[in-house]
Amino acid sequence: MKVTRITGGPLPTNCYILTDDETGLSAVIDPGFEDPKLTQAVLSLGTENVSAILLTHGHFDHIMGVSSLKRLTGAKIYIYSDDMLFTGDNSLNLSTMVSPMGSEPFTADVSLNDGDVIELGSLKIRVMHTPGHTIGSCCYLVEDALFSGDTLMKCSCGRTDFPTGSYPQMMDSLKKLENLEGDFHVYPGHEWETTLEYERKNNPYMGNGGL
Repeated sequence: MKVTRITGGPLPTNCYILTDDETGLSAVIDPGFEDPKLTQAVLSLGTENVSAILLTHGHFDHIMGVSSLKRLTGAKIYIYSDDMLFTGDNSLNLSTMVSPMGSEPFTADVSLNDGDVIELGSLKIRVMHTPGHTIGSCCYLVEDALFSGDTLMKCSCGRTDFPTGSYPQMMDSLKKLENLEGDFHVYPGHEWETTLEYERKNNPYMGNGGL
């Protein structure tokens, strides 16, 4: 399993390319921007090998590159069921904050639910519903990797004051992550990578039930 990070966009956002070593099949997680680096990375893999676009939630900074990537690869788009409306509703995805026209609307191919498993070659990617930042935020767990979107970030967590956000739900979601067995390498939607064990010990929103 290989993970490649490409960071871009106005905020900026971490986009990840997850590749199965055995088959070469890849998934792009949260393409929130269009960037030559991302396009070149996809072309180097072979567009036919990029089979999935996985979204942790529906905010503009995680979805604005989806439509162009879909055209390039034909990959299936996955988003959690509760965030399906975000793909075409600029009042929910907040894209008019950065563009008068908003984000190019698209339709997801697959509506996810908690506990679903996505197969990527030999890899099995488990979906965990983690509402709080948005009502349909989710994390993706595969082997020792946790793609946490804007739920868990290094020594922090995502905002809860946007439409469908909820601080109590965020605290419950962080508790779910904290209670996972073992350690995981955490790949967040913004800023620096971390580990779940480090967050258990140092994140003020974990361990003590929140600030």
